[in-house]
Amino acid sequence: MSKLFEGVKIGSLNLRNRIVIAPMCQYSAVDGKATDWHLMHLGSLSHSGAGLLILEATAVEANGRITPFDLGLYSNDNQIALEKVIYAIRQHSKIPIGVQLAHAGRKASCAAPWKGGKILEENNGGWMTDAPSAIPFNNDERLPHALNKNELERIKQSFLKSAERAITVGLDLIELHAAHGYLLHQFLSPLSNTRTDEYGGSLENRMRYPLELFKFVRTHIKKDIPIGIRISASDWVEGGWNIDESIQFAIELQTINCAFIHVSSGGLSPLQKIPVEAGYQVHFADRIKKKVSMPVIAVGLITEAQQAETILKNNQADLIAIARAALYDPRWPWHAAAELKASVDVPPQYLRSEPREFKDLFKK
Repeated sequence: MSKLFEGVKIGSLNLRNRIVIAPMCQYSAVDGKATDWHLMHLGSLSHSGAGLLILEATAVEANGRITPFDLGLYSNDNQIALEKVIYAIRQHSKIPIGVQLAHAGRKASCAAPWKGGKILEENNGGWMTDAPSAIPFNNDERLPHALNKNELERIKQSFLKSAERAITVGLDLIELHAAHGYLLHQFLSPLSNTRTDEYGGSLENRMRYPLELFKFVRTHIKKDIPIGIRISASDWVEGGWNIDESIQFAIELQTINCAFIHVSSGGLSPLQKIPVEAGYQVHFADRIKKKVSMPVIAVGLITEAQQAETILKNNQADLIAIARAALYDPRWPWHAAAELKASVDVPPQYLRSEPREFKDLFKK
């Protein structure tokens, strides 16, 4: 039997297989509100046959958006717009759906990638950004605002409120974004956090705010909703956040009931040097998995079915996340099931598309 198509649990949530559609920013919202694009995009992926679909980075505050076009859950209008999308998907797909809640910190207030991705000035649609310390992402950018303790408390409340909205919308799982150089990652890395209070300096201090925030959300959200986290296991910069610190962070997260850890890397510094190759982040997931019992999700240039199967059979991860491969091939799980002689859920309207050479590919 294929390991990739074996069922798995994340907390109390049962998944039909171990394929996760990872969060992918669409930069297509209006004032944080989901649009028809999200209905089309997510509707297609909801029929992918994956075990779990996680919505793109969703801002908990307006000034925590990467771009002015990020999805958000920071207002009642945001909630109503997303609820319409999720309701429509639920009529035709049983796929579990999660959301990645995020605050971009100093990497907020940028143009969309296809418009250059540069930071926007305040007189050109941008806004003042927040960070642990007044250190910009690029040296030629304006300084971000260093958050004080009252503001840190406000952001914790914003994460909680957005999590509550996510549950009201009907989502099944929450992933807190502590990767890719965004706010929580900025607290973790000594390259972006030079605070002299209890939230900066030592590893224990740099982990303190992300751990406090996670525990705060976990304590106030009902237990049957799994809450996990996405991390960058390394900054890929000498003197930055590294895999040994990530392992310690994962161990601490497990003690406060983290349901899963999604292991990515990079994004904090323009000085990063990443040896991009097939499965280039899997060794990070492998090392973390050896130290924790919670499910570990591997991600990063995992594009082939047998590649994913081998990672699981080698016990390097518990689940496999695909992102760009799913945009290129929205039926990636179907094709993986055919290759691995497994079966996959499809909507009844598509049953007649089952290829003759792959009889019993579709679950009836």
